[in-house]
Amino acid sequence: MTKITPRLKIFISVLFLFLSVSGFGQQPKPSFKFKTIVIDAGHGGKDPGAHGAYSLEKNIALSIAKKVQLLLNQEMDDVNVIMTHSTDKFIPLNQRSEIANENNANLFISIHCNSSPEGTANAHKGVLLLVYGFHRQQEQMEALRENASIYIEKDYKKTYAEYDQNNPAAFIILNTVMHKYREQSILFGKLLNKEFVENDGRKSNGVKEQGVLVLAHSAMPAVLVETGYINNPDEEQYLNSETGQDEIANSIVRAIKIYRQQINVQ
Repeated sequence: MTKITPRLKIFISVLFLFLSVSGFGQQPKPSFKFKTIVIDAGHGGKDPGAHGAYSLEKNIALSIAKKVQLLLNQEMDDVNVIMTHSTDKFIPLNQRSEIANENNANLFISIHCNSSPEGTANAHKGVLLLVYGFHRQQEQMEALRENASIYIEKDYKKTYAEYDQNNPAAFIILNTVMHKYREQSILFGKLLNKEFVENDGRKSNGVKEQGVLVLAHSAMPAVLVETGYINNPDEEQYLNSETGQDEIANSIVRAIKIYRQQINVQ
């Protein structure tokens, strides 16, 4: 009979946890409880963001974020909606993701406006969805390490307290979870992109992975939404209009509803 050594025990427990996190060989689970969304209006206060001929990114982003919050409260009242800020206030980038982490958010959405180099304003238009670049995974690994008990098992930190960042067992677990969040971030980005294109008739620059700092420490699916080019005259007018902002907010909320349905049946 094979002797169960402490090392073998750890391997078995890690293997079991790896399979449970990945969902391999499991019976269908009850629906996932999607209960908290954090909405982040890009920039604010002393940081105006990009600018057009007459408007600032921080004002457009905050206005759209508030509309998203209102719609979510009206149409998804079982979901807790948290704003990183509701006034024209400067919040450091790392604190924005910390707010999402501390509130155990299931989705983090950061709302922005794009801008093109001077002299090319008319050449660029359309939405762009950004998720954190997987090639720069260390920052998110750190965030997952700090929040692992939320997403894996309640006693994770106690059980695996001796694991350092170079421990293969810890890496397997956290890497699996990070892969899952990356997939879900891309899924939400694609769903939102579809809403913008098919419902609002917007031009799209697609869903891309970049080293976006505001998403770097988010320990959950997270997407940065570039709602349009503020220095393109036509798009600046659209982004500042009630019609444009309402369309953008409604598309975000529709995408959230579809996203929740899809991850509940995965």
